[in-house]
Amino acid sequence: MADPTADQAGRAEVVALPGFVHRYQLRVFYEDTDAAGIVYYANYLKFIERARTEMMREAGISHTQLMTQRGVAFIVRRCNADFRAPARLDDLLEVRTRITELGGASIEAEQVVWHGQNSLVTAEIKLGCIDRGGRPVRLPEGVRAALARFQPRETKT
Repeated sequence: MADPTADQAGRAEVVALPGFVHRYQLRVFYEDTDAAGIVYYANYLKFIERARTEMMREAGISHTQLMTQRGVAFIVRRCNADFRAPARLDDLLEVRTRITELGGASIEAEQVVWHGQNSLVTAEIKLGCIDRGGRPVRLPEGVRAALARFQPRETKT
Protein backbone atom coordinates (compact mmCIF):
# COMPACT_ATOMS: atom_id res chain seq x y z
CA MET A 1 0.00 0.00 0.00
CA ALA A 2 1.30 3.46 -0.89
CA ASP A 3 2.20 5.88 1.86
CA PRO A 4 -0.37 8.71 1.66
CA THR A 5 2.09 11.25 3.08
CA ALA A 6 4.68 10.63 0.38
CA ASP A 7 4.81 12.46 -2.91
CA GLN A 8 4.05 9.87 -5.58
CA ALA A 9 7.17 10.78 -7.56
CA GLY A 10 9.34 10.21 -4.47
CA ARG A 11 10.28 13.89 -4.19
CA ALA A 12 10.58 15.60 -0.84
CA GLU A 13 7.46 17.16 0.59
CA VAL A 14 7.50 20.17 2.89
CA VAL A 15 5.03 20.11 5.75
CA ALA A 16 4.94 23.17 7.99
CA LEU A 17 3.21 23.22 11.32
CA PRO A 18 2.23 26.27 13.31
CA GLY A 19 4.45 26.91 16.28
CA PHE A 20 8.09 26.14 16.63
CA VAL A 21 8.78 22.98 14.60
CA HIS A 22 9.33 22.82 10.85
CA ARG A 23 8.85 19.41 9.25
CA TYR A 24 10.47 18.26 6.03
CA GLN A 25 9.88 14.83 4.52
CA LEU A 26 12.14 12.95 2.15
CA ARG A 27 12.54 9.44 0.77
CA VAL A 28 15.81 7.53 1.03
CA PHE A 29 17.08 6.78 -2.47
CA TYR A 30 19.65 4.22 -3.57
CA GLU A 31 22.23 7.01 -4.01
CA ASP A 32 21.88 7.85 -0.29
CA THR A 33 22.94 4.39 0.88
CA ASP A 34 26.05 2.31 1.21
CA ALA A 35 26.50 -1.23 -0.12
CA ALA A 36 24.38 -2.63 2.74
CA GLY A 37 21.40 -0.39 1.88
CA ILE A 38 21.93 1.80 4.96
CA VAL A 39 22.09 5.61 4.70
CA TYR A 40 25.72 6.71 4.59
CA TYR A 41 26.33 8.90 7.65
CA ALA A 42 27.40 12.03 5.72
CA ASN A 43 24.11 12.08 3.82
CA TYR A 44 22.25 12.99 7.01
CA LEU A 45 24.10 16.32 6.82
CA LYS A 46 22.62 16.83 3.34
CA PHE A 47 19.16 15.94 4.64
CA ILE A 48 19.31 18.45 7.50
CA GLU A 49 20.77 21.14 5.22
CA ARG A 50 17.83 20.72 2.84
CA ALA A 51 15.40 20.90 5.74
CA ARG A 52 16.95 24.15 7.07
CA THR A 53 16.91 25.66 3.59
CA GLU A 54 13.23 24.79 3.13
CA MET A 55 12.42 26.17 6.59
CA MET A 56 14.09 29.46 5.65
CA ARG A 57 12.41 29.50 2.25
CA GLU A 58 9.03 28.99 3.89
CA ALA A 59 9.83 31.85 6.26
CA GLY A 60 10.41 34.09 3.22
CA ILE A 61 14.20 33.99 3.33
CA SER A 62 15.98 33.47 0.01
CA HIS A 63 19.67 32.62 0.24
CA THR A 64 20.18 34.03 -3.25
CA GLN A 65 18.50 37.35 -2.44
CA LEU A 66 20.38 37.66 0.84
CA MET A 67 23.66 37.39 -1.01
CA THR A 68 22.78 39.56 -4.01
CA GLN A 69 20.82 42.27 -2.18
CA ARG A 70 22.39 42.32 1.30
CA GLY A 71 25.77 40.69 0.71
CA VAL A 72 25.30 38.12 3.48
CA ALA A 73 25.31 34.32 3.65
CA PHE A 74 25.19 31.58 6.26
CA ILE A 75 27.96 29.14 7.08
CA VAL A 76 27.96 26.15 9.40
CA ARG A 77 30.18 27.03 12.32
CA ARG A 78 29.47 23.96 14.44
CA CYS A 79 27.66 20.67 13.93
CA ASN A 80 27.26 18.06 16.63
CA ALA A 81 25.46 14.93 15.44
CA ASP A 82 24.35 11.91 17.46
CA PHE A 83 23.64 8.87 15.26
CA ARG A 84 21.23 6.57 17.09
CA ALA A 85 19.79 4.23 14.46
CA PRO A 86 20.13 3.75 10.70
CA ALA A 87 17.73 4.65 7.94
CA ARG A 88 17.43 2.30 5.01
CA LEU A 89 16.65 2.33 1.31
CA ASP A 90 13.06 3.49 0.59
CA ASP A 91 12.41 4.75 4.14
CA LEU A 92 10.29 7.88 4.40
CA LEU A 93 12.10 10.24 6.77
CA GLU A 94 11.05 13.46 8.43
CA VAL A 95 13.48 16.14 9.55
CA ARG A 96 12.10 18.29 12.36
CA THR A 97 13.86 21.61 12.84
CA ARG A 98 13.51 24.17 15.59
CA ILE A 99 15.51 27.30 16.26
CA THR A 100 17.00 27.21 19.75
CA GLU A 101 18.73 30.60 19.73
CA LEU A 102 19.02 33.69 17.56
CA GLY A 103 22.26 35.48 18.38
CA GLY A 104 23.67 38.72 17.06
CA ALA A 105 25.38 37.06 14.09
CA SER A 106 24.34 33.45 14.59
CA ILE A 107 21.48 30.98 14.51
CA GLU A 108 21.39 27.81 16.58
CA ALA A 109 19.05 24.98 15.70
CA GLU A 110 18.18 21.47 16.73
CA GLN A 111 17.35 19.06 13.93
CA VAL A 112 16.08 15.53 14.41
CA VAL A 113 15.71 12.95 11.66
CA TRP A 114 12.78 10.63 12.29
CA HIS A 115 11.58 7.40 10.71
CA GLY A 116 8.04 6.91 11.94
CA GLN A 117 8.18 7.13 15.72
CA ASN A 118 11.92 6.48 15.87
CA SER A 119 14.49 9.24 16.27
CA LEU A 120 17.49 8.31 14.13
CA VAL A 121 19.83 11.30 14.25
CA THR A 122 19.89 14.45 16.36
CA ALA A 123 22.03 17.36 15.23
CA GLU A 124 22.81 20.62 17.01
CA ILE A 125 23.82 23.23 14.46
CA LYS A 126 25.28 26.71 14.81
CA LEU A 127 25.20 28.91 11.72
CA GLY A 128 27.17 32.10 11.34
CA CYS A 129 26.09 35.07 9.26
CA ILE A 130 28.96 36.43 7.14
CA ASP A 131 29.54 39.13 4.54
CA ARG A 132 31.11 38.63 1.10
CA GLY A 133 34.56 38.87 2.66
CA GLY A 134 33.81 36.05 5.10
CA ARG A 135 33.59 38.34 8.13
CA PRO A 136 30.82 37.91 10.72
CA VAL A 137 27.91 40.35 10.40
CA ARG A 138 24.70 40.82 12.34
CA LEU A 139 21.64 38.90 11.23
CA PRO A 140 19.44 41.12 9.09
CA GLU A 141 16.40 42.14 11.16
CA GLY A 142 14.01 40.62 8.61
CA VAL A 143 15.76 37.26 8.96
CA ARG A 144 15.57 37.42 12.74
CA ALA A 145 11.83 38.21 12.67
CA ALA A 146 11.09 35.52 10.08
CA LEU A 147 12.90 32.78 12.03
CA ALA A 148 11.50 33.76 15.42
CA ARG A 149 8.35 31.77 14.65
CA PHE A 150 10.41 28.57 14.76
CA GLN A 151 11.67 29.28 18.29
CA PRO A 152 9.95 27.71 21.28
CA ARG A 153 7.48 30.09 22.79
CA GLU A 154 7.87 31.07 26.40
CA THR A 155 4.94 30.13 28.55
CA LYS A 156 3.76 32.29 31.39
CA THR A 157 3.14 30.52 34.68
